[in-house]
Amino acid sequence: MTLPGADVEHPLEPLWRGMLVYRALTLVSSAIGVLLALDAYASRAGAVGVLVVMAAWTGGSGYVYLRRPAAAVERRGRLAVLDVVVTVAVMASTPLVQTSAQLAADAPVMGSIWTSGAVLACAIAFGVPGGIVGAAAVSAALVGFQAELAAELPDIQLLTLAGLTIGFASTVLRRSAERVRRAVAFEAAMSERERLARAVHDGVLQVLGYVRRRGAELGGPAGELGTLAGEQEVALRTLLTTGSAPVDDRGRRDLAAALRVLASARVTVSTPAHPLELPAHTVDELVAVVGAALANVAVHVGADARAWVLLEDVGGRVEISVRDEGPGIAAGRLEAAEAEGRLGVARSMRGRVQDLGGTITCDTGPDRGTEWIIELVEDRA
Repeated sequence: MTLPGADVEHPLEPLWRGMLVYRALTLVSSAIGVLLALDAYASRAGAVGVLVVMAAWTGGSGYVYLRRPAAAVERRGRLAVLDVVVTVAVMASTPLVQTSAQLAADAPVMGSIWTSGAVLACAIAFGVPGGIVGAAAVSAALVGFQAELAAELPDIQLLTLAGLTIGFASTVLRRSAERVRRAVAFEAAMSERERLARAVHDGVLQVLGYVRRRGAELGGPAGELGTLAGEQEVALRTLLTTGSAPVDDRGRRDLAAALRVLASARVTVSTPAHPLELPAHTVDELVAVVGAALANVAVHVGADARAWVLLEDVGGRVEISVRDEGPGIAAGRLEAAEAEGRLGVARSMRGRVQDLGGTITCDTGPDRGTEWIIELVEDRA
């Protein structure tokens, strides 16, 4: 399935094309300046050779910058760094091809205005930090090969301003495109959810609703089945209306949204209002642990027993509490169950949490219910 907008042009493409046009124009300007004053250079062949290198690099790098495969973003970033290296190398040829008189007269370094293209490339590829670093590198080379900071200060200011401006524009465009992508994906998910909701409503939900009503009328074991059917009906309706927590492009999911799906007529789920994003595998495991705890409530306390799930984000630590008001677990009962080979708690709950590097404890006692407390250090990388 292809998401809407998958073939839409990358938001930074206009900036890259603009930078390449700018670089081509500055190449022509620099070449004209060198060729018109070629007789004044100490090494005419060297000056022409530098122009050839500049033209070859402009064409070759422009071809790579314009390509748009899946790996274009990473490739462009590496090329932008190499662009600064080549630009500094071009500037380094200044003492070799210019005369002492040209250097004393503060003639433009080799490359002249063409050198600013590397700053723009870094700004587009890496945002404001890239623009600042690129401008600093080219400015350092400019001062190093001219040795007159006061004379080059206006050029340094222009390079810094260009890096900041284009870097800021790149960052804004990238963030805006991400918001649009999420909005398009959300709209597509909502459309699909509505389609599924219509199909499920005409079948599964009606059957569950009928079982719930008939179970309540018959009572006894049928009533318990009706209660379970009612819970599944609520859970399914919740899933269709709110959806499961999606996995983002970093492989992370919202734990709060994933736990809210477990809410039902007998299960109350309380979570923070803000998203609590963790690696998708971690979220799946924690939801499975909470689900196992809720299943134990239904089996050992009763199908209609109330349960409460509380998720808290406490100073870099995730804490989940699953509580019921049943008779509690007798002392030594969990250990005895594990010795008898019933490893539901040991493997399904404790094992999962320990594999995640967290801890799980059980606070229980006669006539005061049971509370499972899961603690895990957040991984927000």
